[in-house]
Amino acid sequence: MSWEGFVAWALLALWGFSFALEADQKNRHNCFSFNGEPRSYTRFNLTQNMEGDNSQVEMKLSSDMEEEAEGNGVGEHMNHHPRPSYVSKSSQRSPRNICFMGIAILLLFIIGYLVGYLAHRKADKTYPSCAEDLAPDDGEDMAPIETVPSLDWSDITAMFKSKLTTDSIEKSLSDFSSDSHQAGSPGDEALANKLMGRFKSYGMNPWTDEHFVRVQDRPTSGTNKVTFQNKTYAESGFLSYSATGSAQGAALYAYYGQVEDLRRLQDLRINMSGRVLLVRAGKITPAEKVANAASVNAGAVLIYPDPADYSFERDTDLFGHVHLGCGDPYTPAFPSFNHTQFPPAKSSGLPAIPAQTIRASTAAAIMKGLGGDSPRGWGDGGLRDVVYKLGSESDLIAVEVNNVLTEKKIHNVFGVIKGFIDADRYVVIGAQRDAWGPGYARSTVGTSLLVELARTFSEMVNNGFKPKRSVVFASWSAGEYGAVGATEWLEGYLSSLNMKAFSYISLDGVVTGSSFKASASPLLYDLIQNTLKEVSSPTDANKSLYSEAGSNWEVMEPMKMSDPAYPFQAFSGIPSVSFRFTSDKEYPFFGTVLDTKRNLDSKVFNLRVLTKTAGEIAGQMALQLVHDHLLRLNVEKYTNTIRSKVAQINKEIISLQSSGRVPKTLRMQWLMSALGSYSRASRNLNTNIQNSDLDDYEQCRIINNRIMGVERDLLSPYVSPRENPFRHILLGSGSHTLEALREHLVAIKENSASGNIDLLRNQFALATWTIQSCANALAGSVWEMDNEI
Repeated sequence: MSWEGFVAWALLALWGFSFALEADQKNRHNCFSFNGEPRSYTRFNLTQNMEGDNSQVEMKLSSDMEEEAEGNGVGEHMNHHPRPSYVSKSSQRSPRNICFMGIAILLLFIIGYLVGYLAHRKADKTYPSCAEDLAPDDGEDMAPIETVPSLDWSDITAMFKSKLTTDSIEKSLSDFSSDSHQAGSPGDEALANKLMGRFKSYGMNPWTDEHFVRVQDRPTSGTNKVTFQNKTYAESGFLSYSATGSAQGAALYAYYGQVEDLRRLQDLRINMSGRVLLVRAGKITPAEKVANAASVNAGAVLIYPDPADYSFERDTDLFGHVHLGCGDPYTPAFPSFNHTQFPPAKSSGLPAIPAQTIRASTAAAIMKGLGGDSPRGWGDGGLRDVVYKLGSESDLIAVEVNNVLTEKKIHNVFGVIKGFIDADRYVVIGAQRDAWGPGYARSTVGTSLLVELARTFSEMVNNGFKPKRSVVFASWSAGEYGAVGATEWLEGYLSSLNMKAFSYISLDGVVTGSSFKASASPLLYDLIQNTLKEVSSPTDANKSLYSEAGSNWEVMEPMKMSDPAYPFQAFSGIPSVSFRFTSDKEYPFFGTVLDTKRNLDSKVFNLRVLTKTAGEIAGQMALQLVHDHLLRLNVEKYTNTIRSKVAQINKEIISLQSSGRVPKTLRMQWLMSALGSYSRASRNLNTNIQNSDLDDYEQCRIINNRIMGVERDLLSPYVSPRENPFRHILLGSGSHTLEALREHLVAIKENSASGNIDLLRNQFALATWTIQSCANALAGSVWEMDNEI
């Protein structure tokens, strides 16, 4: 009998018994009641314990009550009324009544059993087991209902690889290629609408995120200008967010404009104040070049593509931005929603000096007229008929920048496949949609892969795959201006995103060569490695990507501010990864209108296969993150990262204390202790995982919450997101980071004016406690910690 049947039987039996008992009682004498109340009962009497303040409950049965009635008011009241005479129970229960009660109980037992049996049969028909196929009754013209058994990991990966095909990728590459789709343009909006249509066709309920952002575009009429030796060069390229106006100074060739390049010029006793720096594109971003130039008080910066690095025509224009940051720089740390009125503000990463790109032909004309010395090692450029010289004080050059600040409406487009257990936890897969020109490698490949992954995951769900967590597919706009669309979304939902989004996977620029490289949070290193072991090499299907290059293959690179995943990692504290197939030399067509399919094909052999491989990498990382009970994020990986930073700091402190430049009272003990706390907490968590029942989903959820908090807890709580948006103390930027602490020690060693012992102490204390707080949170609940943590 089923549980429902048993309950039905029990209720009917009890009802029958009460019915029979009532019939029996009707034959008894009415003296069983006193003033309409039952004579025999149980009563709870609350009496106060006068010797203490506690109350106690006394249970008085009928016999006690009768004795009590003899000596209280109730007894006195009863003395005014004659007591009724009690008739014995045995005299009232005749054999006839007993027989009647037995028959009634037996009859109701039989009825209850039948009701339970029928209920059980009905439940069997209504709720079949997942393993059964329901066949229609004979004579009924119905299609059989098929149920899909749960899928294991090998089934899931096999299904994924079979549905992600090169033919479907090729079609999407064709559908989403566009010659013009600059952020906020009609071409950009057309692609957004097409994405919405695709997501809807996959059974999703897509939505858009609208922002009104301010960006800097080229002059509405005319061009920016560079004047040298009475000749003016009109430049069609531009750098968004440059300071506008005019600047004039002596030209100075500064190689790539890196910190070490400027330091070399300082070693040569060259005063760079007010100079117009001529630098080559590449190595670092334009924003970093301009920031470095501003740090030595240069007057302006000109950036050109040297033919040694860029294999295109000498008259090709370059485009980019010089905001040393991400997002709309005029709404720092808060979102540009619905024309929201904020007080005037701007990012500290905006440059104060003009910056402009110039063509290689313009650079050659300027370089030919420069005087000065020839720098050792810096003359390896490809400008024809040019001797590379540093320039002299008399080589005056004027720069005029007339960029226009405009407001644009942009749309981010989203689709989601909801999880079947933890729908409120999600991995985000994103790709930039806009570009300066065709942007085939920059945005078309990534957008097409985003669409194909959304289609593939949707079809997998329709065929029985049930992800435990959700997958969000995001198409960003205004990526060329510094991840504006993505950053504005993060700023708008920061309070919830770093609690719910446990990973971000970027698809921007995923194919520009054949060598695999990745930048990621250390938490994701193991996931990347395991994924590469499961994905076949695009050149040899019998080898995995992991084994193709042997054990010495180093694929991980530091995550830079220009990385599309950087704001997710350093601003929001979401473990993130961006990866790409690349080559030893940078892809030369980024930031130009020459980023076309033809040019990408000329640099990449078998583009379709490489794109499919990139899709498999992103897809299988996402699948594992949403399929497993336990998030595959290894918290112990951060131990080595912290240890490396602490070792560098310790080395500098020992050196400075031995020379007396730093007091002995500044001790490394507390920073070392924080490192030890994190190491123990991460190690203990992994031990708990090994000893846990990973089939217990609630236990896994508790562990996952601790894992998800690590990246968020490494964001310094002691600095303002508005002033220092990239608050991550290990991967971010600003005075709160461990790298800034090391650099401050170096500045003190070099007797720099920026060295300050009191500021150093403050940096030291806050960085230490940030790590300690992260360790405390990782260790679990406060009652589970020991003194060592």
